[in-house]
Amino acid sequence: MAFRGPKVWLWRWRRNPLKRRADAVEAWVVLGAWALTVLAGVLAGLGVARTVEQGLARERVEWRPVVAHLTEQAPGTAASRSRTSSGEQVWAKVRWTVRDGSAHTGQARVDPGSAYGTPVTVWTDPQGRLVTKPASVAEARLRAVMIGGLLGAGAGVVPFVGGRVLRGRMERRRMDEWDTEWARFGPLWGRTTG
Repeated sequence: MAFRGPKVWLWRWRRNPLKRRADAVEAWVVLGAWALTVLAGVLAGLGVARTVEQGLARERVEWRPVVAHLTEQAPGTAASRSRTSSGEQVWAKVRWTVRDGSAHTGQARVDPGSAYGTPVTVWTDPQGRLVTKPASVAEARLRAVMIGGLLGAGAGVVPFVGGRVLRGRMERRRMDEWDTEWARFGPLWGRTTG
C-alpha cells in the first residue's frame, strides 16, 4: 500500500495551479449533491412524520368504541378457546347501532365458540363503519418515525443518485479530453533522437 500522506480537508477548494475548471465544477457538484441529499431527506422525513402523527391523532379523537352483538354462533368451540392460551380469535358477524340510531352489520374478531348475542367491543369511524382500534400515542409516534425515516431516506436517494450520475458523466468527459490531449502530444514525447 502506498503512503498517501496526511488527509487534507477541503482539498477540492484549495488553490492549485494544476486545477482545471472541470475540477472546480466537480467540487461544487459534490457539495450540492450532498447538501440536497441531506436537506431533501430531512425535510421530507419530518414532513411525512408530522402528517402521519397528525392523521393518527385525528383517528384517536374521531374513532369511538361501540358495543356490538354477535348475530351468529362464532366458529370453533369454547373448549378450544380454553385450550389455546395464545389469544387466537375468529371472524364472526356482528351488529351495532350508531348515535343516529341506524343499525350496521359487519365482521369482527371474537373468541372462538362465542354464543349468539355475545357483546363485543368494536371501533367505528364517524360514519359508523368498522375500523381497527386506533394507535396509542406511543404507537403513533413510533409509526410516524418509521414512516418518516423511510420516506426521508427515499427522498434523499434522488439527489444523491443524481449527483453520482452527473459526476460519472463529468469523469467520462474528462477522460475523453485526456485521450484527445494524449493523442495530440503523446507522439511528440515518444520521439527519439539519433
